[in-house]
Amino acid sequence: MSLQSDDTSPNGFAARPRGWLRAVIVAPLALAFVAAAVGFVGFLSQLRGVETDPPQNADGIVVLTGGSSRVSDAMELLAAGYGKRLLISGVHPTNDASDISRSVPDSKGLMSCCVDLDRSALNTRSNAAETRRWARERGFKSLIVVTSNYHMPRAIVELSHAMPDVTLIPFAVVGDKWRDEPWWTSGATFRLLLSEYAKYVAAEMRVRLAGLGLDLTSDLAEPAAAPRRPATAQAN
Repeated sequence: MSLQSDDTSPNGFAARPRGWLRAVIVAPLALAFVAAAVGFVGFLSQLRGVETDPPQNADGIVVLTGGSSRVSDAMELLAAGYGKRLLISGVHPTNDASDISRSVPDSKGLMSCCVDLDRSALNTRSNAAETRRWARERGFKSLIVVTSNYHMPRAIVELSHAMPDVTLIPFAVVGDKWRDEPWWTSGATFRLLLSEYAKYVAAEMRVRLAGLGLDLTSDLAEPAAAPRRPATAQAN
C-alpha cells in the first residue's frame, strides 16, 4: 500500500512558508539582475566606437585627465578652432605647462596663450565643480567635453548637473585597445566597463535624488570666498 504526502501534515505546513520565503527572496533578486543587465546594455549603447569631429564649435573645451590621448586630442580640437580656450582638469599637482608641452608635440604656443590647468579636481564630481567655476569666470555658455568613451556618460551626468545652463558637446576619445579588440574578449576591459557602469548608475541616482530635494552634492556648492582661478600656463 503506497503512502502519499499529505499537505495537511505538520511537514506540509512547514514547507509552505519556506517556499514562500524563497520566492520572496529570489524574485526581487532576479528582477534586479535583469534590470542591471538591461541597464548595462543601455550603457554600452551610449559608448561610441569611433571618434568623430564635434558637430559645432563651442566657447571652450574641457578635457578630463585620466586616459590615454585625451589631452592630445583636446589640444588638436583647440588648434582647429573648435573652442577659444581649453581647461585641462585634474592635472597632477607636480605637473606644469612644460610637462604637458613635452608630452604633446607642437603645443607650446597654445599652452602659453589659451590653456588653463586645474590641479584641484580629484574625481569626476570635482572635475565638474572646477569646470563650472572656470566656465562662469570666462562667461562660457557652451563647452566641448573631451574624455574616454567609457567615461563620457558619467562625465555628462556630472557636468550637466553642475552646469544645467551650459550646452555640452561630447567628444569621446576611443583608445587603441578599444579599436583593436572587442571589449567582451578582454577581461580587464570588461571589468573596467562594469566598474564604470556602477559609478554611472550611482551618479544618476544621486542627481535624481537631488532633483527631488535630497541634494548629496555638497562638494559642488560654491564656496563662500571668491572662487580660485585655475593655474594657467601664463597670467591671463
